[in-house]
Amino acid sequence: MQNFLFVAAENDALADCKAGGMADVVRDVPRQIAANGDQVHVVVPSYGRLHQKGKFLTTLNFHLKNEIYSAELYEVSPKKEFKNITHYVIHHPEITAGSIAHIYHHDAVEPYYNDSIKFFIFCTAVAQAIAQGAFGKLNVAHLHDWHTTTLLFLRDYNPGFAGLKNIKFVYSIHNLSIQGIRPFNDNYASLVNFFPSLHFDYDKLRDPRFHDCINLMAIGIRLADAVHTVSPSYKEDILQPSDPPEFIGGEHLEGDLQQAEKEGRLFGILNGVNYKNFREAERNRLFPNVVRAIFKWLQQESKKYKSDFLAHTGEKIVPFLDKAPGFTCASVARLTDQKFYFFKRSPEFLVEILTRLKKVNGVFILLGTGVPEYEEMMRELSYKYENFIFINGQSEDVIDSIYMETDLYFMPSQFEPCGISQMLAMRNGTPCFVHNTGGLKDTVEHGKTGFVFDGESYGSKIMNMLTVLEEILDLYKNDPKEWSKIEKNASKARFSWEKSIKKYYTYLYS
Repeated sequence: MQNFLFVAAENDALADCKAGGMADVVRDVPRQIAANGDQVHVVVPSYGRLHQKGKFLTTLNFHLKNEIYSAELYEVSPKKEFKNITHYVIHHPEITAGSIAHIYHHDAVEPYYNDSIKFFIFCTAVAQAIAQGAFGKLNVAHLHDWHTTTLLFLRDYNPGFAGLKNIKFVYSIHNLSIQGIRPFNDNYASLVNFFPSLHFDYDKLRDPRFHDCINLMAIGIRLADAVHTVSPSYKEDILQPSDPPEFIGGEHLEGDLQQAEKEGRLFGILNGVNYKNFREAERNRLFPNVVRAIFKWLQQESKKYKSDFLAHTGEKIVPFLDKAPGFTCASVARLTDQKFYFFKRSPEFLVEILTRLKKVNGVFILLGTGVPEYEEMMRELSYKYENFIFINGQSEDVIDSIYMETDLYFMPSQFEPCGISQMLAMRNGTPCFVHNTGGLKDTVEHGKTGFVFDGESYGSKIMNMLTVLEEILDLYKNDPKEWSKIEKNASKARFSWEKSIKKYYTYLYS
């Protein structure tokens, strides 16, 4: 029996600990490993709240900034219990909640300032917990995105954590574009300020563009024993240099990735999705669930600043309680360049989409929160266009209903490491309309399980998006038999974790 430790910023096995798809992976992969009979420990930050109902286990004392830091390790209860899995959180007053899903900070002026502070502390506390034997004797530590790579830095450069060298470290890249770049010196949230007594190789840690900075994403690629991308096509994408906006690839780290590939450490394995015992939505509850969510948000003090807009959204939803639209297109996503760059650059094309939908009495529902500029843009469009419904919040009930009840799920991502939304929609028999990139390329087949747009240039991509949408609406209206076939094909597609985890054991954990 092997003993695993998963270290991440998010874990959807716990309530209120999700911002994106990484949380789903950190929830699901341990369950499959545990089903194989192995032991799994999963640890995330507490963010000042997740420890409150937990069971205190031990105090973790360690050195940072030439001081003794004390953090607390708690065992916490998951939303659903599984044999062989134990969940933990680490609490420290400086590991604070941000504005994004109560996890990440949005530091527009100095990116990663607050997040780097909390993850420096979190990772050092995890290293100390490993040293104290809190998780038993570990065989594999599986790290997720830049938030966790300080553990690899400590393994190489802190003699006090020499025991980490006896563990195989696997590093998963969920989003290469978010890299955790911070100065080496002369800043509170800098590497030397937090680890002043450690001697390290600057060249081995240096960002390829900003030579006075550490790149924490690059640390994972350079120092991990195995590096994993969450789809085969995304692996191929990131081995090439980016050429934005037409192509998002290695984001200046393609050299490091090519080296990992040459050394036989880089593997592309598609994420899976759960097809058993998942939380199923009730049918015909989409619009009632939206209304219920809006009333809930209106009572929250933190939502007061946008209460007028929430009321506006509720007013747009009310007519659909009696009669549903003729066609419903929907997206659920973080409002970022990755997900909606096409519409930020060319909002007139979103208007064109709305115009085409209106011809079939259709609506476009977008649920999400994110970058303030995106939220503001989407709110303005919602006020202007009757058939654009922007749900500016997060609701599990509404999201589940969207995956189940909409006619078309739309993912116009500029790039997509894997994507789980298209898998969840397809699981419910909802065809997806996606950009031909990354994991979307690996999961959606044009004309068979969904629809794909592409192009050689930005202009050709966005024009092809409109062309394919016209084809979709024509098919839906005039060929219900073929549409039904695509729905059935989507529901039969299988991206199982069982299949993916077999590859994990072969390529990552062996």
